Amino acid sequence: MWHPRYENMERQHLEKLQFIRLKNTLERVNLMVPYYRNNFQATGIEPGDIKSLNDISSLPFTSKNDLRDNYPFSLFATDLSEVVRIHSSSGTSGIPTVVGYTQNDLDVWSELMARALVSAGGSKESVIHIAYGYGLFTGGLGVHYGAEKIGATVIPISGGQTKRQVRMIRDLGSTLLACTPSYAIFIAETIEEMNLKPEELNLKSGLFGAEPWSNNMRRIIEDKLNIDAYDIYGLSEIIGPGVSSECSAKNGLHIPEDHFIAEIIDPKTQKVLPEGSTGELVITTITKETLPLIRYRTGDITSLTREKCSCGRTHVRMSKVSGRSDDMLIIRGVNVFPSQIESILLDIGETEPHYQLVVDRVGSMDTLGVKVEVSEQMFSDRIKGLEELENVIRREIDNVLGISAEVKLVEPKTIQRSEGKAQRVIDQRNL
Repeated sequence: MWHPRYENMERQHLEKLQFIRLKNTLERVNLMVPYYRNNFQATGIEPGDIKSLNDISSLPFTSKNDLRDNYPFSLFATDLSEVVRIHSSSGTSGIPTVVGYTQNDLDVWSELMARALVSAGGSKESVIHIAYGYGLFTGGLGVHYGAEKIGATVIPISGGQTKRQVRMIRDLGSTLLACTPSYAIFIAETIEEMNLKPEELNLKSGLFGAEPWSNNMRRIIEDKLNIDAYDIYGLSEIIGPGVSSECSAKNGLHIPEDHFIAEIIDPKTQKVLPEGSTGELVITTITKETLPLIRYRTGDITSLTREKCSCGRTHVRMSKVSGRSDDMLIIRGVNVFPSQIESILLDIGETEPHYQLVVDRVGSMDTLGVKVEVSEQMFSDRIKGLEELENVIRREIDNVLGISAEVKLVEPKTIQRSEGKAQRVIDQRNL
C-alpha cells in the first residue's frame, strides 16, 4: 500500500471521517456556489439537515448537463485566482465540461494516483511508460503526477507513433505500461510485427482504463504482453483517473472513500439500490476545493461491495464497469452493452480482440451486426470454416443475450485501431 493509514482504515473511523468531510463540503458549496444553494432551497434541504451518511440520499443529484449549463466556471467553489490547472472534456453537445484544480486538488489527485500505481505493482524502482494522451484530457497528466509522487522514472510519451512506443519500451526498460486497453492490444500487435517477443521487454504490469473492458480482454492483454493487467477508473469531472483502481486481488476496484462517497442507483427510478445491486454509480466528492460535486451521476453501470478484500484494504470496491447507461443499446427491447459482446467473443476464443457493433433499423425492426477480426491463418482457411465460426458466435449471442445478430468475420487489421478509446459501436438508427 502507498498510504496504509487511510487505505486500511477501520470502517467506523472511515465513515466518521467521511461524514465530517461531507458536512464541510455541503456547507462550503451552499455558501460559495449559487447553483447548489438554489438546488438545496428548491428541495427544502439545508446542510444542517444531514445528520448521518445515510441522509445523503435526500440531496439532489448533479449531472453532466449541470456542468454544461454552468459553463465555464459557475460551479467553481473557489475564486479563479486560486485555480492552478484547468482540464476539459469535449461533449457531443458541443459544450465541454470544464474542471478546475487548486494546488491542494492536484496534491490529492497525485496521492490517489500514487495509490493506484502502487496497487498495480509500481514503486520507486519502476519505469512507467505513459501512453495516455496529454493535454486537456486528464489521463496522461493524472498518471504522470502519481508516478512522480512514488519516485518512479516517468516516460511521458503520450499516444501515437506505436513503433516508436515499442522501441522506447524496449530501449528504456519500461516496467509499467499505462494506456487504454485497446491501445495495449495494438502495442502487443506492433511488438509482434517488429519481430520482438514480450519476454525481451522488461514490462511487468499495466494500468489500463478510460474505456470498459472485460476480464476476457484482461486475459488477452496479459498473454500477449506477458504482464499483470490492472483496471483503473476515473472521470475528469470527479478528479480524473484514480477514482478507483484494482489491487493484486483483481476482484473489484477500490474507491478511496476518504475522498469520495459512492452510491448505486436505479438509473430510471433514481432510487438507491442495496449493496451488491447493479446500477448507475453516483459519486460525491468530499475533499475537492474548486469543483466539489454532490451526488454526481456518472452514467457508468457497476455494483459495490464492502466485503473484506484479501489485499487488506477496507475501502468499498466497485465491479468492472460493464458500460454506460447512455451507451447501453436497446435492440428490439433487449439491453445490450458492448462489453457483453466482447466477453462472448473472447470466451469462444477463435477471433482476434478487435470487433465493432453496427446497429441499424430496417423498417420498424432494429438489426445488430457484429464485425470481428480473425487470424490470418483462419481467414485463409476454407470458407466453410469461417461460416461455421460465424454460426457459433451467432448462436452464443442468441443464447446469452436473447437477441439475433448478423455476424461477419473480417480480415486481420481491417477494423480501425485507436490510440485512445476504441469506437466499438456505430449506431446508424435515426433515433
